[in-house]
Amino acid sequence: MSTLDRLASVIGKMISELADQLPGGTRPEPVRPDEPLQAMTPRAYIINFDPIMDRSTGERLTQRMGWNKVDDLVKGYIADIDECSGGLVKYSVVGREDVDDFPAKIDGFQYTPASFLDVIEGRAPAHDPDGVDYHRIVQDLRLIERVVAGEFDEVWWFGYPYAGFYESRMVGKGAFWCNAPELENTDQCTKLFVIMGFSYQRGVGEMLEDLGHRAESMLSKVYEHKRGEANLWQRFSRYDKVAPGQAEVGMMHFAPNSVQDYDWGNTTVVTSRCDDWLNFPNLTGQARQVTCADWGNGDIRAHHKWWFKRVPKVAGATDGIANNWWCYIIDPNHVVA
Repeated sequence: MSTLDRLASVIGKMISELADQLPGGTRPEPVRPDEPLQAMTPRAYIINFDPIMDRSTGERLTQRMGWNKVDDLVKGYIADIDECSGGLVKYSVVGREDVDDFPAKIDGFQYTPASFLDVIEGRAPAHDPDGVDYHRIVQDLRLIERVVAGEFDEVWWFGYPYAGFYESRMVGKGAFWCNAPELENTDQCTKLFVIMGFSYQRGVGEMLEDLGHRAESMLSKVYEHKRGEANLWQRFSRYDKVAPGQAEVGMMHFAPNSVQDYDWGNTTVVTSRCDDWLNFPNLTGQARQVTCADWGNGDIRAHHKWWFKRVPKVAGATDGIANNWWCYIIDPNHVVA
């Protein structure tokens, strides 16, 4: 090794050590082929935007509309992830905050109980722009400081139709596309984290879909430099419409035989290697005939659980990438490690 190479190596090591000494700057090491499988215990913090509609009675929006209870949604979501990951991902909720008012949009507009009901009951159009002011919420609730301090690992927002949430959005230094643009100007957060945007009007199936799109973003990033058959994510996500006769597991919106978005109830029979992924990394190429009966006949939650159960979750690494893809889905810091 030349003197210049040795100097570059020393400087690189010093930079890495300094980064790890910053608040919240600890980073996971890249996975090793001999590394044993380890369970993940991510901690979520819930922010429930459930405005009070009647100050005299304290009635909240969810009560007024008869929408789902957040506790029930969270319980089902955590249980499904535990089941689908084979017990590798065990979420816990470490705190919850209920927000009484409608959060401000990016242009400062805020719904009132009356104006929101006009929208939801069809008497007025929804406000445009719809997007919520992420920076204001993150700042007001000190989310970055609290993640850096180690209070929690990710944040789950619950809201209503037209709340303006992305399904998932990444925050922090080095953040990248996570089914939404990264939250800019958050480099002061040296630990990446994700804000999930759930709806209590919808069900656990839609929550799993949000996580599925997050997974698609993470795994696309992990495999972005792999080409051809070495890009195992591209192989996993094939469906018959785009790769006739070569369907594998597909994507969130596209089961192996889907011909359009959300077409999980398609009865067409196609050949798929979807079950081969249960043998990962020992893929044999074995295929069989499948139809929507294999993933719930159109039920959103059943399809998404079927999909997640085929996400690789074994020890070791293949071509430098962990055989346990859940480590990337759950912790974006593994993606950039």
